[in-house]
Amino acid sequence: MKLREYTDSEIMWLDLANQIAGELNRALMQHERASLAVPGGTTPGPVFDVLSALSLPWERIDVILTDERWVPEDDPRSNARLLREHLLVDKAAVANFIPFYTGGDASKMGLVDVATKVRGLCPLTFVLLGMGADMHTASLFSGADQIEKALGPGAPEVLAMRVPGAEEPRVTLSAEVINSAMNKHLVIIGQQKLDALRQAEAVGNPVEAPVAAVLDGLIVHWAQS
Repeated sequence: MKLREYTDSEIMWLDLANQIAGELNRALMQHERASLAVPGGTTPGPVFDVLSALSLPWERIDVILTDERWVPEDDPRSNARLLREHLLVDKAAVANFIPFYTGGDASKMGLVDVATKVRGLCPLTFVLLGMGADMHTASLFSGADQIEKALGPGAPEVLAMRVPGAEEPRVTLSAEVINSAMNKHLVIIGQQKLDALRQAEAVGNPVEAPVAAVLDGLIVHWAQS
């Protein structure tokens, strides 16, 4: 992996948004469409605000999440809700968003159509990841019920993931889909997460430290605060 350190997060957001826009534009010079996968959570909100104001042919860009909680979009915990409030606005409002949550009972997640749509986007143009202090990325958590399947070769594009202690099931991109992306980036803030990333690199076992599964070729953007 390659680490890019920034003096503060504001500079990082601007630089990262411009990098995403640049890669999407380059892809659209050669292809009819481009794709962008982004995380939920509070960390990436500022980069979404910057990115949504940039002039891109958004109508030719497909947007997906790296992972989602199995909750409707009006739920405060919905990652799709975050995107609709911060990324899919302004100039980016015309982008094509493909949600993972399809409604219905969590015990009968309907992911076949979602997996087919994601398969049609692969290889993804740009994947932006987040990471928790527990070394998870997307919804690839150590101890999750399908973690070994999600990390292994030939995994479905998206998987249902049940995480011990979580309020609801989740849907996540598989490691294979993430690693096949044309551009793979991670954004983290604070010393705790940088230490966790280095710990994952040292551990090396993705089952114990899932972010280790995507470190090869990963560009990491880090600011202290």
